[in-house]
Amino acid sequence: MGSFLALKVGLLEVPISEPFKESNWNNATQMIAKMIASTSPERVGFYSSGQVLVEDYYVANKLFKGFVGTSNIDSNSRTCIASSVVALQKAIGADIVPAQMSDVLHTDLIILIGANPAEAHVVFYEKYIKKALKEGKKLVVIDPRKTLSAKNANLHIPIKPGKDIDFLNAVAAKLIRDGYIDEAFCSKNLNNYEEFKASLESIDIEQSLQESGIIYQDFEKFINMIKESQKMVSVSSMGLNQSSQGVDKNLALFNLHFILNRIGTEGNGMLPETGQPNAMGGREVGALATMLSVHMDFSKKNREKVASFWKTDLATIPKKKGMTIMEMMEAAKEGKLDVLIIMHTDPVYSLPNRHAIEEALKNIPFVVEINAYDNTLTKEFVHMRLPAKPWGEKEGHHTNMERRISFNRAFYKGKGDAKEDWKILCEIAKKLGFGKHFKYKDANTIYKEFLEMTKLSDEQHMDHFKMDLKKINSSKENYRWGEEFFSKHKALTPNKKFNLHVVTNKHLSLEADEDYPFILLSIRTRDQWNSISKTGEIETLKRYKPLTFLEMHPHDAKELGISDGQSVRVSSQFGSVKTVVYLTEDIKPKSVAMPVSDRNINYLTSSIYDQESKEPDYNHTPVKIEKIYIP
Repeated sequence: MGSFLALKVGLLEVPISEPFKESNWNNATQMIAKMIASTSPERVGFYSSGQVLVEDYYVANKLFKGFVGTSNIDSNSRTCIASSVVALQKAIGADIVPAQMSDVLHTDLIILIGANPAEAHVVFYEKYIKKALKEGKKLVVIDPRKTLSAKNANLHIPIKPGKDIDFLNAVAAKLIRDGYIDEAFCSKNLNNYEEFKASLESIDIEQSLQESGIIYQDFEKFINMIKESQKMVSVSSMGLNQSSQGVDKNLALFNLHFILNRIGTEGNGMLPETGQPNAMGGREVGALATMLSVHMDFSKKNREKVASFWKTDLATIPKKKGMTIMEMMEAAKEGKLDVLIIMHTDPVYSLPNRHAIEEALKNIPFVVEINAYDNTLTKEFVHMRLPAKPWGEKEGHHTNMERRISFNRAFYKGKGDAKEDWKILCEIAKKLGFGKHFKYKDANTIYKEFLEMTKLSDEQHMDHFKMDLKKINSSKENYRWGEEFFSKHKALTPNKKFNLHVVTNKHLSLEADEDYPFILLSIRTRDQWNSISKTGEIETLKRYKPLTFLEMHPHDAKELGISDGQSVRVSSQFGSVKTVVYLTEDIKPKSVAMPVSDRNINYLTSSIYDQESKEPDYNHTPVKIEKIYIP
């Protein structure tokens, strides 16, 4: 762990293809301030990451929304958890995750849908789910692949990609038609129940299952498992979120919990998994284009409260949502973005339709990368690179996927010129003339200010200020905010009732055809984190699976004359990559899968995204497979 060997800055008048030249912190931050000040706020963007701490997020949000005056500040949480966030807001009334990991130990039935924690959330799986299975809890996995999680399940339902809404609606319809649902309870305690119920009447369950690739016996087993249980926890992740209808898929799942009254008590509820360690912390701070701060929107009342708290001009506070990262890339292609600062993330690797992202970045006059690692793909498209400290070299706070706040203690001093991200941002603020508002002596000072700011929110579940910070910082305990949420009332909607939503499959993703007959899924494997910026550097690491491969069903391979281990070209309408075939019956025919540790995977994926959450559709790309002939 550490920083770059030297601070390097590419001069603005030099093309990004030219080598970087060494500079110093004073000159670098001065140049950034100059470029921000030379354009209008709506042409400035900031893109951050769940890899930074709450303090970094908070200073970024305060600087750009409170003093620069732009709401174009987004996080890579947009690419992993945004769909479930919007769904929670629509169904519950706020972005508050109902369940926690320990709930699987107190439930009867665990449902994994679009989630593979045995490989993507290993601690959760090993510490909680495995223990729950040993104690007799039932596990159902709904996934196109027989994942490592599915291999230990009581039931695996191998659904076709893109059919989640159809299947979940069929489950709801079956439970209602069987008279299993307490109609009086639903009518009294849920909003829109009659409308929701009516929307399911026309569903032909057998046809829906056939189109979803599910045999009726598996469907019946699942229905019976629901009926035989009293408690239910669902765990969802990228398989639902990263979709053209990610919000609707989550809502279809939430609907089941609501009509079954399986939420709000121990062993009952939904647990959307995050893909980044501090994705929750960024949402609490408000470091997303779609919110102002601490779960507050851009209403006049909230803008006045925030302006007063930050001691800034009300006229500077943005009046509306900003551009999400996908919208920033669209603006860049049209020449409408002048400055983009990227902090601790690698958009060239992680954003979809990589050719389009590369062209968009080339069209931005000034791009800055702040990162702890020197092996990003984005570095080839920036004008300035600044070294920042990773988690092991700095202290601060983060919030995990179950709303639990912990203190991060530095265990390594680090070398070189690297700084904490919040210190870099404070230096930029100083150069912009806002220095007196960013005089923080340490991370704890920033966090105390954030805790005070949570008092501004009208949403009572934002009770961070109640924590004993001394105990948190001494690592004697952690704090789960919003604990009193369900003990006081059931929802944060105006009438305290959960909102049922009528959702249907609108088929917004690209479909397979004669030219591109396979649907590509993006997957995780157990032994490496997404972009392998850390694990990829460990040459002696014994991996469960290689970093790059194409998972393919033997039947499909036979039709194409492809053998196991053969080199192939995978192509979509957006690009192509080379890889090696791995044959397995664990994937459905006409579906193929590549791990996101293949850093070229997004040359294949499309720019389609959910219109509500703005989260990209990573898991439904039509592709073709061709053998590579080596003379």
